[in-house]
This record gives sequence, C-alpha cells and structure tokens, in this order.
Amino acid sequence: MKSFKPTTPSRRQTTVVSYRKHITASEPHKALTRGRKRRKGRASWGRITTRHKGGGAKRLWREIDFRYNKIGIPARVLSVEYDPNRSGFIGLVLYRDGERRYHLLPEGLKVGDEIVTSDKAELKPGNRLPLGLIPVGSQAYNVEINPMSGSSLVRSAGNYAEVLAHDAGYTLIKLPSGSLRKVNSRSWASVGQVSNNEYDQVVYGKAGRSRWMGIRPTVRGSAMNPVDHPYGGGEGRALRGTRRPKNRWGKGTRGVKTRNRKKYSNALIVQRRKKK
Repeated sequence: MKSFKPTTPSRRQTTVVSYRKHITASEPHKALTRGRKRRKGRASWGRITTRHKGGGAKRLWREIDFRYNKIGIPARVLSVEYDPNRSGFIGLVLYRDGERRYHLLPEGLKVGDEIVTSDKAELKPGNRLPLGLIPVGSQAYNVEINPMSGSSLVRSAGNYAEVLAHDAGYTLIKLPSGSLRKVNSRSWASVGQVSNNEYDQVVYGKAGRSRWMGIRPTVRGSAMNPVDHPYGGGEGRALRGTRRPKNRWGKGTRGVKTRNRKKYSNALIVQRRKKK
C-alpha cells in the first residue's frame, strides 16, 4: 500500500494500491475496448433503484473473457493492466492461434507466464479445470454455476473459494461470504486467488475521491424530515422512535431475509452466509 505525507487532514488517512509494482501497461488494447453508458443506479424505466450512485470519472469498458471457451489452447500473458470497472487486475493474453483476450488475473501471475484451460491442465494459478478435478483444499476463483455458462462467482479482488469435498456429481465449495454451496463438478473454475489482495485496505480519505468513483453522499435518516423518513423530525437529536429498524420506505432492515424463497439455487445452499 502507498501512503502520503500528511499535508492535509484527508491526505493523512489516504491510502492507495501501489500500482507501479503490478501494472506493466498504461494503455489498454484498443480492439478489446468500447464505450458504455453507465446506469447510475437507474433501472430500464429510468427510476433510481439503487441509491447513492452517479457521476464519477468516465470509464472505458474492457471486454473481459469470462467464458474461457478456447479449451486446450495455451495462452501467454502479455501485460498486467488496471481496469477501472473491477477491483482485480486484468491481463492481456495471447493464444497460440494468434487471438488476444483479456482475462481476470490471479495473484502471482506475471508477464510471460503461460496458462491453459484444459481438463489435463497443471494445478497452478491461472490454469482452468473442471471443479471435480481440483483437489480438496485448493483455492479457486472465476467459478461457473452451470457447466460452460461462464464464470460468475468469486471475481472480486483478493477473493477465493475453497474446495471442500466432491460427492455425487457435485463439489462443495466455501465462498468468500462464508456460505457453503454445492456446484456441478463439471463446472469450470480457475486455480488460485484473484489478484490485488490489498484492495480491501484502500482508504479514500476524503469525500471528493468517493465522487470520482461514482459514489454519491448518503444522508442519515435522523437528519431528514418526518415526511422523508421514519426516523425524521423531533426536537434536537431524537431517538429512533420505532420498535424495529427500518428504511425510508418502512421495510425492515437488520436480520430481515431478502433472498427469494423460491430461488432456483436454494437446494444447493448447504449453509447460509455468516450474519454481520
């Protein structure tokens, strides 16, 4: 991590990742980039469905390959790059057939290293195998939910899933949230841990930097008027005044289950994630 001289109160607390130690290219591969309109917390009908999003620096979208459908063709890492749209580092890889793609890189992979997607691949960071062929106790990321559907689990910086058991065509994995889940053993996963494991130690330091990241301010409910929030109003600093904690629409928070009771994967969840 990189810290700064305390020339201002915010500078005293600010920390950033030392990108110079990891990044080897300053510009992305143009053929794998495009513009993208950001939703800013709004759904398709234009109304805000996720608050506190909007603004921020313009981002160029990198096309990341999460399907890994070039099976059996080795690829060499050409560069390690920063992606403003995700927390882990990405790498430009060159396949032996001449095609270039962006991959989400694991911790420890360097320029010049070779990776491959194959059921006969060596067990080393970056290689991709079916979950059923990854030994118990190993770390994995970029995990598929269904075979050949594209990786959708464990993609944030520093995260990994732990392989716990293989049984009856399913692999039991422990996710970063602490939940235990069964996944089809024919689903593919990459070996290792997602790169940039220092990301969780970043301190923005000031409100302006949050705005650069597209994070808008959050106003406390107790600072609002009664018409705007159940906690609003009162003389001075008032107590919450309601039996259970709730949001501005009166729906309960803290301990209220929000998962769909009929979700398709409920039968595959062995143990729920830990409560904070």
